[in-house]
Amino acid sequence: MAVTVEIEKHSGFCGGVIRAISRAEQFLDSQPGKKLYSLGAIVHNEAELLRLGAKGLVTIGHDDIGSIPSPSTKTLLIRAHGEPPETYEIARRAGINVIDCTCPVVLRLQKDIREAKGQVLVFGKIGHAEVLGLLGQVGGNAVVIEDMSMLLDALEDGTIRTDVPVEIFSQTTKSPTEYAEICKVLTDRVPAGLTVHNTICSQVASRHAELSGFSTSHDVIIFVSGASSSNGKVLCDLCRSKNPRTHHISSPADIDPSWFRPDDRVGICGATSTPRWLLEQVARKITAGPR
Repeated sequence: MAVTVEIEKHSGFCGGVIRAISRAEQFLDSQPGKKLYSLGAIVHNEAELLRLGAKGLVTIGHDDIGSIPSPSTKTLLIRAHGEPPETYEIARRAGINVIDCTCPVVLRLQKDIREAKGQVLVFGKIGHAEVLGLLGQVGGNAVVIEDMSMLLDALEDGTIRTDVPVEIFSQTTKSPTEYAEICKVLTDRVPAGLTVHNTICSQVASRHAELSGFSTSHDVIIFVSGASSSNGKVLCDLCRSKNPRTHHISSPADIDPSWFRPDDRVGICGATSTPRWLLEQVARKITAGPR
């Protein structure tokens, strides 16, 4: 018998990514032949970036904002990750139109950080676009910790003060389990008081429980995401912790037939930045078998 293949039903773009890509496509479809400039990759998936690039989406960096051609294409898309306030000011001074696609969940998080009263901690990936946007809300006056080891070091060397109230926030796509463990340590170590903000996206948080069950109910897991996807790394590691026969790929070309045995139940899943059409391509490739 051949392998059976199932795509995890909730895998695919999250709401924030869907919104950003839809607005980009609306702009490009309404102005055929024109370019739209995205500040950073609109999604951390190489296949989807190629598709959108063919439509006219151009990815640029912060240093390129002032050199966007004018007049009709002088439009900048802010992706779902969000940006610090100074980015909007740079665009305003340059006379650039902005399509703001910051995810509503990220916008609420930015607002909460601006209103924080104590020392601000951010559980997130250093240098990640969302984290940079969060730091910009408080002029960089916050401490970023990536993991438990970094937390303990920051407590030991005094980077995190324990004699003043502390408020902690999480990047929206981080592991809920890791965040809970970090908050528990801080609760015990900050006598001046700790305020924990529940800022992990509920859609992302639910994925952890869903993928845990999905991974254990299949013989092989094929996890599909771009190499630069932070959310993809977290979720793939979760799958691998539940099922050691988990393989990470970016495209159908990465599939190795030796991963599969006759009668294997293969589960396909992906990050919040993985398009559904790519998951379907992977499923078709596995179903077709080696050629």
